[in-house]
Order: sequence, then structure tokens, then C-alpha cells
Amino acid sequence: RFFTSARARPFGRVFSLGANAGGCMVGVHAWSACLVVMFLRRAKSQFKEATTIMYQPAHFTETDARSITGLIAEFPLATLVAGIGDGVAAHHLPLLLLGEDRLVGHVALSNDLHRQLEDGAPVMAIFRGESSYVSPNWYPTKQVHHRHVPTWNYEIVHVHGRISFQHDSRTKRAVVGRLTKSMETRINGSEGWRMADAPAEFIEANLANIVAFSIEIERIVGKSKLSQNREPVDHEAVRQVMDETGHKRLASRMKMHTVHAVHAVPESPAPDGANMSDISDGANPADMSEPPDQNKK
Repeated sequence: RFFTSARARPFGRVFSLGANAGGCMVGVHAWSACLVVMFLRRAKSQFKEATTIMYQPAHFTETDARSITGLIAEFPLATLVAGIGDGVAAHHLPLLLLGEDRLVGHVALSNDLHRQLEDGAPVMAIFRGESSYVSPNWYPTKQVHHRHVPTWNYEIVHVHGRISFQHDSRTKRAVVGRLTKSMETRINGSEGWRMADAPAEFIEANLANIVAFSIEIERIVGKSKLSQNREPVDHEAVRQVMDETGHKRLASRMKMHTVHAVHAVPESPAPDGANMSDISDGANPADMSEPPDQNKK
């Protein structure tokens, strides 16, 4: 059971006991060596699963369910990531959230994803909201201490789950219908395009060339990096720039997070080789500097 559990099938690779276990022929003399190979493969697979969590400072963690589902609905084009053999596949697909625990979508029949992944394989769907570069020049406190570096504001949602594929016409029609209604209602309202607007045989021919899928959600990780680690005066200045430059959603979301803005520790100039992404996510560059030489007077 250890090797045939669901967790022993990460990223489309299946381990099972039998005449051929995990690609290793099982015999009396080969059993010990085979067991080691299978164990190492399982350990590697679990490591892959364990490293799919994004870097997440506490002050950027998004826990509001309405904000998370709102981002998924407003930015439905997801990057669907899955491990294929020893590599990683990424497909860009519109997905629709059904209830609280399922995403649905479809791929082209010619897309090998439905042949490369078995039902129950773990996948991750990445939804990215609006984003913008943030210049140090926008911070009023720059004129006070100049201890600022560039950064990037953004919102992101990672949805982890297990995928299954559906090939029957009824399910495919339902998935396409739901996706179409969601998009068309948003754009065209009551005048939105409907599947019934096209000839029946044309729709059937198109349905024959797709494969529907659903993702049973296991975990959702949200991140809203909206200058919460800046001083309130700097946070508000960045929000105003977002609004003035057309990033209306970011500006609105920053306004919602204003009360969470904290008095940041003034940043020292970044040392050579410092990782700007680490700094911009809230680390103090001074903490990354080499410790002073205690022998120097």
C-alpha cells in the first residue's frame, strides 16, 4: 500500500507493485535493490510536491476568500503546471471555479497533456492579477534617508489539486457552456454569444476535438504584495501612482490593505550581489550585509 497510495503518483508517475514495479523487475534476488530504487523515486516525488509552495512573507499572505475567488474570476487565464516525467509542463488555459473545491476547463484533443497525465495526478493552476513595477522615486521618505530599492507589486493565487479528464460529449458541452456563459455575460451581458447561435454540427465537430478536465482542489495559496511593508506615507504615495497610471485594480486593492501598512525598518543600500526580490519582499538589506570584522578598530 505504501507504493500504491495516491501520494505515490505525483506528476503523472505511477508506482505499483506487480510483475514490473516502478520500472524495476521484481525477483527474489532483485527485490532489495528494487525496493531502494522505488524508495528513492518516491522520495524525489514527495520533494517535488513539498517544494511547490511559493515564498510567502506573513505580511503578504492573502487569506480573504472573497479576494481570492474574485481574482480567479476576474483573471481566469491560468498557467496550469504539471510534472511530466523528469520535466515540467506549463499550459495557459482559461479555468472556471465551481463552488469551493473544483476548477474546470478543457484542452485540445491534440494537446498531449491528457495522455501524459493520469487521472489523479497533482497539478498547480497559477492565476495572476494586475501587477506593476514600483520605483523608489515614488516614496516620499526617499528624500529623508534614500534607503529604498525597486520592487514589484502584484497579486497571485496558486491552486493545488488533482486533475481528471472527461471525454464524453455531455461533460464537454457542459464545461464549454459554463465557460462561455461566464465570459460572454461579463462582456456582452444579455446579448452574449451562446452555443445555440452556431450550427449544431459545427459545435459537435468542435466538441469532438477537445478534452474536458476538472481539478479537485486540495490547497489554495494567495499572495497580495501591495506595499504593506512600507510606511503609511509611502504606501499611500504608491497607491496614488497606481491610480494615476491606470492600475485601478491595484490601487483599489492597496486601499483595502492600507490599514495593514506597517512602519518598515529603513533600508540600507543593497550590498553587491544582494537579491532584489528578497529585499523587495520585506527583508532588510542591512541584514544581508557581511558582518563587521571584529578585528578592525
